[in-house]
Amino acid sequence: MTTAEAISNAAKEFEKIVVHLKEEFSRLQIGRASPGLVEGANVEMYGVTQPLKNIANISIPDARSILIQPWDKSALTHIEKAILGMGTGLNPTSDGICVRVPIPPLTEERRTDLTKHVKRLAEDARISVRTARQEVLGIFKKLKADDEITEDDLFSADKALQLKVDEVNAKIDEVTVAKEKDVMTV
Repeated sequence: MTTAEAISNAAKEFEKIVVHLKEEFSRLQIGRASPGLVEGANVEMYGVTQPLKNIANISIPDARSILIQPWDKSALTHIEKAILGMGTGLNPTSDGICVRVPIPPLTEERRTDLTKHVKRLAEDARISVRTARQEVLGIFKKLKADDEITEDDLFSADKALQLKVDEVNAKIDEVTVAKEKDVMTV
């Protein structure tokens, strides 16, 4: 493996980290309905656990509710259990045809808690970036120890990797600031 390949692989890993962070942010309940709040709920049906989005249609009829229409009506109670089991504080109700999930408005205290949670998720993403960076640096050091690259190559590869790390950290900061603003907007 060359240093360029290692940096390219690291850049792909960094992109996955940012995508994962955005997915985590989409699952946060910020007072507006979003399919991301429930689509990851694991529903146990027919002896198999599967995501809610695989067994039902999820729609947003208005800004304060989510409508879930299962393809099999016997799934209604399983869907309710799965949403309650997510621990998001959402209370689904079934009318025999579909499940409705009202989204309560956020209090100021809850908004502050969510902002702290957003910051924790962003810090977890930064830690993942640092871990991936350390793995690539280990590859660089092994290449240097095996005399496959020179000291100058090691230095320039380290510098190129650091540029990628700085770019992804800037993306993480940008996404985090946008989400914090979204959470605090009443």
